Amino acid sequence: MRSIVLFAAAFALAASAHAQTSSAPYDPLKTFAPLSLPAPANSIRTGSGTPGPAYWQNRADFNIAAKIDTKAHVLSGDETVTYTNNSPEALDFLWFQMDQNLYRRDSRGYAMSGGRRVDPKNSTDGYVIDAVTVGGKPLHTVVSDTRMRVDLPAAVKAGGGKVQVRVQYHFLIPGLFGGRMAWNTNKSGDIYDLAQWYPRLQVFDDLRGWDTLPYLANEFYLEYGNFDYSVTVPADMLVAGSGALVNPGEVLSAEQRARWDRAKASNKTVVIRTPEEVAATPPPNGATKTWRFHMENTRDVAFTASRAFVWDAAKINLPDGKTAVAQSVYPPESVGENGWSRSTEYMKDAVERFSKRWYPYPWPNAINVAGPATGMEYPGIVFDGIDDKAKTLFFISAHEIGHSWFPMIVGSDERRNAWMDEGINTFIDVYESADFENGVYGPKRDGEYAPDAKGTPADQIAELIKDPEAPVIMSRADTIREKYRHPVTYFKAAFGLTLLREDILGPERFDPAFRKYIADWAYKHPKPSDFFREMESAGGEDLSYFWRGYFLNNWSHDMAVTEVVNDPAKGASVTVQNLGQLVLPATLRVTFRDGKTRDIKVPVETWMQTGKHTFTVEGGAIAEATIDPDHRLPDADRSNNTAKAH
Repeated sequence: MRSIVLFAAAFALAASAHAQTSSAPYDPLKTFAPLSLPAPANSIRTGSGTPGPAYWQNRADFNIAAKIDTKAHVLSGDETVTYTNNSPEALDFLWFQMDQNLYRRDSRGYAMSGGRRVDPKNSTDGYVIDAVTVGGKPLHTVVSDTRMRVDLPAAVKAGGGKVQVRVQYHFLIPGLFGGRMAWNTNKSGDIYDLAQWYPRLQVFDDLRGWDTLPYLANEFYLEYGNFDYSVTVPADMLVAGSGALVNPGEVLSAEQRARWDRAKASNKTVVIRTPEEVAATPPPNGATKTWRFHMENTRDVAFTASRAFVWDAAKINLPDGKTAVAQSVYPPESVGENGWSRSTEYMKDAVERFSKRWYPYPWPNAINVAGPATGMEYPGIVFDGIDDKAKTLFFISAHEIGHSWFPMIVGSDERRNAWMDEGINTFIDVYESADFENGVYGPKRDGEYAPDAKGTPADQIAELIKDPEAPVIMSRADTIREKYRHPVTYFKAAFGLTLLREDILGPERFDPAFRKYIADWAYKHPKPSDFFREMESAGGEDLSYFWRGYFLNNWSHDMAVTEVVNDPAKGASVTVQNLGQLVLPATLRVTFRDGKTRDIKVPVETWMQTGKHTFTVEGGAIAEATIDPDHRLPDADRSNNTAKAH
């Protein structure tokens, strides 16, 4: 989301690159060749893209007690994870994710050229593991960068075996250099945004077994489970976290509890902790409070803590009469109708519309945090910028809470396939921006992030594709350089899905197929092949030409009107030629000499055997004809899109 400058720079580079129009003629056998997707269909992942009858998935349930030492900026944790092995093989060891080790001087992330969210001038010691035990007995462990192997005293049996592992640990909380999680000073009190704050299980799946990619600053791949966690902090601090607060009577004042109850029933924002109350909060004098949370069927939890927070909330209306609560916490300087005082309104609207359009929001709270870790998402809670206002705050709030669906509900692997969360989520943003207050902040399109770029989003994508250094969408996430991360992972992927919905399938076929994909893979682990297959099967279309050209390659799309003929004997005709290797359904607009127009559909099958086709047109003499007149497609060369009659 915070890529206006980056995307503009990447776009400028793409626009200055020489057009990569191949000198070779269009080859229909290449475009329409049979496509073998990376993951073969079987009884676990079916040919229709759904979880099969043999699908299995392991599970990790957590009970965690954490404490923050705000003087030393250290988090200490004591977690017990109950791991359930539903796989068909016994497991002698477990692999944990140790994301705090990214901040070590010797981490792979620090050594990665072009890595992001890593400041080489700052570091920590990462996780300090105090003990790893089963039944009170210490276990042998091996820590390798951001992974830890835990050797078990006995194998966890296949098909439902369980083991409980206790991990005691602590770490120095990174400052602003933490990126996705950090702490920073504020005039009203330090703000802590805590994520990646406990050792988490790596995924063991049917495709790779243990998926142990190191954490290089691209995001996550996690198992689902239930979480009970507590956070002990100085008594003057407010904590907002993933899931439901289960002990409000112990941590909130009577007035705050009354306001909280009103907020849960109110469609208008209710302020629960005012700026005046922030200023009047007495120092803790050594006293602490323990905040307790519960969250079900989630892959992760995160929280924020500060004495600086103003707090407000409102009811979210969900399908089937269910409700949740939108919340925002932010320091007093963010108050204002042009600022964070509207955050809860934005969150409420986005969650309600995403729920109605795609899939119901499953968790009790949706929380927006103004703090140091900006532009980042976790289940039920998102971290955004203290200075965000108006359009920027709306866009980032809607985008980050949209991640509740991708990848928090639909649990794709962000470390390998970042487009499956960022691209799909950017795609659903388009419709939220169009819907909110009749598009007051819209349109949310690629061009919004390239203010110096020219043309429609389609024109901008066409220029990006011309860049010979631009990676393909299906590249492993860690290999995509920062200058291409947003243009390719977010915006090319999102525009491809917009093409699929609006120009290839149409909403009447796309929407039910997309909803089915979400419902089928909710709280599971889909791969790109599953998405491709399900959109084809449920959408009723062979889309292999599109996946190959747009996602697996950076093929160009270039159509031309080469001839317009008015023949008194044979009638009028228009000849269209396909010059690029990527084919897309198009519109041919014919303008007659009497000023009337007619749109002719040009399906992809037009180019299945040849690169040239002549359309006979009834209705009188033609003045001119244009292919893709509304600039909906990423056409590489628009100078040849229109031709006048002889």
